[in-house]
Amino acid sequence: MQNPDSAFLDDLITRHSDQLTEADARILGVMVRDPIRAAMENGKEVSFRAGVHPASAVRLARRLGFKGYPEFRAFLQQRLVEGKGEFEDPTARIAARLAKAGDSGLLSSVLDSEITALESLRASVTDAEIRGFSEALLGARRIFMFGQSHAATLCHLVALRLRRSGYDAVDLSLMQHQWLEQVAGMTGDDVMWLINFRKLPETVARIMQVAAVRGATTLALTDKRGAALDPPPDRHIAVSRGEAGESQSLAVPMTVTNTVILDLATIDEGRTMRALAEFRDMRETLAPY
Repeated sequence: MQNPDSAFLDDLITRHSDQLTEADARILGVMVRDPIRAAMENGKEVSFRAGVHPASAVRLARRLGFKGYPEFRAFLQQRLVEGKGEFEDPTARIAARLAKAGDSGLLSSVLDSEITALESLRASVTDAEIRGFSEALLGARRIFMFGQSHAATLCHLVALRLRRSGYDAVDLSLMQHQWLEQVAGMTGDDVMWLINFRKLPETVARIMQVAAVRGATTLALTDKRGAALDPPPDRHIAVSRGEAGESQSLAVPMTVTNTVILDLATIDEGRTMRALAEFRDMRETLAPY
């Protein structure tokens, strides 16, 4: 299968094949094998890897219709940022972000991405959707959380906050192969809250199927680009964590979960506040130990 990031290089080679020299072919060969690295290197570096004269990359760029190698590299970087494979390949994601940062500075680039993603969240998620999640949690006998990779970290935080707020929350993300024992007693009075980014792991699909069979209410917080869930959840909030080449924000899904927990505190008739006060007193009492 062709590397999606190399397709545009193949097209350039085809269109200018009658003009290319042996040195050009050697440079393009190393670029096609690793287009992500090629988009980050300067002309001397890519020429060195190809074993040709340092100026060969500049001559190649001009034969391909660019003013010089910097313009050619900018083209490669832009295609990387826009590439279809960017969200699936972690190396490409990092490279695309570095390419997009350019001379403006990495911190500024990340901050701009986060701000843009959070502003998008304001326009895409409603208070009614947040209330739908909090009402489901309010009536739950038990709340099961599950996510993998970065989502697992968020699940751990949410489960911790829910337990401190007086709710029986179980983080299945920490249980690896023991999750089946935990969901064996799942009933229609329980909630299964899934947090998932991008691809849908097989374990996630199986857990959602168990929840559906048991009649549990299912909640899902996912990327807009994430895989379709089957069976579909009862309530679903899909958010954009950033476009291609931008920082894939964890602040966006964390903002959603924090808002759900805060909204839950406004409708549970003091349950959260009492539980937090009890936890504070217990922590102060047991702190020396």
